[in-house]
Amino acid sequence: MAPKKEKAPPPSSKPAKSGGGKQKKKKWSKGKQKEKVNNMVMFDQASYDKLLVEVPKYKLITPSILSDRLRINGSLARRAIKDLMAKDCIRMISTHASQQIYTRATHT
Repeated sequence: MAPKKEKAPPPSSKPAKSGGGKQKKKKWSKGKQKEKVNNMVMFDQASYDKLLVEVPKYKLITPSILSDRLRINGSLARRAIKDLMAKDCIRMISTHASQQIYTRATHT
């Protein structure tokens, strides 16, 4: 058998559609946003007691750890660390412009 010839579609009066301006624009995703935490800016009595009892038992103490575990903001965490240092409950291991590292005080 001879190969079949494909018929071309009949020419229409309307011009062929090219991907013009009538299409909807792509909507960009907003991205995932982390939920904002509402940390305390002042100690209440319960969290201050927790600071005095539990924090001196931590092996690693940084302002970010205190902020996360006690739900306090960073500046309050730094002040709490200074308070614990004054009471000799913790001791400094290392300090840097952006991060200070402390540990529990072992009295020898």
